[in-house]
Amino acid sequence: MTNLNIFLSDCFILLFSVFSLSAQTRKEINIPNILGYQTLKCDFQMHSIFSDGEVWPTVRVQEAWREGLDVISITDPIGYYPHNKDVNVDNNRSYEIARPLAEQTGIILIRGTEVYKQMPPGNLSLLFIKNANLLERENWDEFCEEVKDQGAFLFLSNPEEQISSTWFPEQIKLLDKGIINGVEIYKHNRYFPIARKMANEKNLAIIAGSNIIGPSGLEFPEGHRPITLVFATKKSESAVKEALLAQRTAIYFGDKLIGNEKFIVPIFKNSIEIINNNKILEDQGVKQIRINNKSDIPFYLHRRQPSVGFSCPEDIILKPHSTEAIELYGLSGELKDTPVLKLFYVVKNILTLKGKELTVDLGIANE
Repeated sequence: MTNLNIFLSDCFILLFSVFSLSAQTRKEINIPNILGYQTLKCDFQMHSIFSDGEVWPTVRVQEAWREGLDVISITDPIGYYPHNKDVNVDNNRSYEIARPLAEQTGIILIRGTEVYKQMPPGNLSLLFIKNANLLERENWDEFCEEVKDQGAFLFLSNPEEQISSTWFPEQIKLLDKGIINGVEIYKHNRYFPIARKMANEKNLAIIAGSNIIGPSGLEFPEGHRPITLVFATKKSESAVKEALLAQRTAIYFGDKLIGNEKFIVPIFKNSIEIINNNKILEDQGVKQIRINNKSDIPFYLHRRQPSVGFSCPEDIILKPHSTEAIELYGLSGELKDTPVLKLFYVVKNILTLKGKELTVDLGIANE
């Protein structure tokens, strides 16, 4: 196929993709911005027909746009070409095909790839690369030098195959050289607590990847794909890389959120609004408050200790985009002189990097 034919073919594919996208709807993911950062919804691991995937690269962009994502990377594995009878082998081609549509739709497409190595170190995913073909190296030292020369962000992927209770010596060497930057702790539909623990120990970014092979609608028919939340200064490729290197990430899968407390606490606080009825709670009295959850994430609160001078519900479920009314019952004559009523809960579906349920204190003005 001549260069002109390739160009015309790509133009046709882009035109067709834009027209087909115009008849679709984007479902925005409502998770608040925090701490002056934009909360970007990202998927850094997916495959196309240029490896073992079952869809054309532009389909990955269409799926990402429909599902409310901001950033994606098509990480076709180097050296794994089950469709090589039907498509020419070029490790950069999926990015080149998908990029025009990504630019049209406002999706940040990061050039990436995946490399399969024997254990250890195992499977490696690389982002922000310049040329995937140059990473196809048999010599391990040459591969590591190429990773550094390209300024790649590397994270351990497929954690079930390569994460044990301790780091392997070969992985420690990569850590010491600054080559490993992150760890995938949730892949497709599996959560790996050991990977979370080890990422926390080494201060690495935590990643969730869909690892989708077929159409996303078939692989995730209910709910959303696993998402890496990146807290970036702005929506740009360079800002995403800076945030990843600074470990400003959390992961969102199913109805669960995992991350550093300095990020997940503000997500919770910025998601809810407490609506006070401006009634003073007194002994034997009742005060009703309402809690509005403005985000897509449900919050399952469980009381971790009794409040002083009044009772409150043992469990509270804050459904997405809903308001829950709760009642507080006065048990002390000193309540009328208490300016703030404190409620002590854990959020059962939000975990810290240590694997503990997030503790939250709710302060209600007693007025």
